[in-house]
Amino acid sequence: MTVPHPERVGTPDAPVSPPSRRASPWDGQAPVVAMVALGGAIGASARYGASLLWPVETGGFPWTTFWVNVVGCAVIGVFMVVITDVWAAHRLVRPFFGTGVLGGFTTFSTYAVDIQRLLDGGRPATGFAYLVATLCAALAAVWLAVTVTRRALAGRRR
Repeated sequence: MTVPHPERVGTPDAPVSPPSRRASPWDGQAPVVAMVALGGAIGASARYGASLLWPVETGGFPWTTFWVNVVGCAVIGVFMVVITDVWAAHRLVRPFFGTGVLGGFTTFSTYAVDIQRLLDGGRPATGFAYLVATLCAALAAVWLAVTVTRRALAGRRR
């Protein structure tokens, strides 16, 4: 037998409790989502600004997207060391800056579109070079930034 309202079941020793409010998946998450959205708008605007400052010719190597991604990955490397090893930041700093600003600034979706455009434009060698160069440079930028930041911080602690 099932109880029709198990949350309202009482015993002679305990009074019947009122139904509890169901927790929404947004409880506690609204500030995080807001910070990611705000940071994403800032990062995407900065990326757009970079594309206006350094336009790329049609069919050419997408240098602006390449450098935006490499610089963004390097900043992510520095940020993650600082936020995990040095600074006890507010809980919204990582979602705002790491996920929002840097996630909006780096643009791996545009990277994929750039590769497709190069392939569709009959430039498969350039598309492949861009694919490999961006991946290698972005990973190297994160590694180098993490390594240099940790060494610099270790030197300050001595």
